[in-house]
Amino acid sequence: MSVVKINVLTVPAEQRETLEKRFASRAHAVENSDGFEWFELLRPVEGTDNYLVYTRWRDEESFKAWMEGPMKEAHQAGGERPKPAASGSTLWSFEVVQQAAPQGGRLQAGS
Repeated sequence: MSVVKINVLTVPAEQRETLEKRFASRAHAVENSDGFEWFELLRPVEGTDNYLVYTRWRDEESFKAWMEGPMKEAHQAGGERPKPAASGSTLWSFEVVQQAAPQGGRLQAGS
């Protein structure tokens, strides 16, 4: 059963562009991870400073392996690290119990 992880990032207005550029610069960092199924960065439209980082995984073990491997390595890279764009972070976890897709195929990235 697939699992969804949503990282809720509190991002002040003056840091939004920085956050989006950082995600864009490492857009392909997760795509080849075993068990990875989907990623979306959701920008708030109104009423909140929270960005949502949506990822979907084949199972909890795949997510944990990515967290302990590639993701941990990326965040511990050598050199001076820039100041975080987010002022807070909360991780939500869900199991997929129902889903739907457009008739005749799968939802395509960018659709």
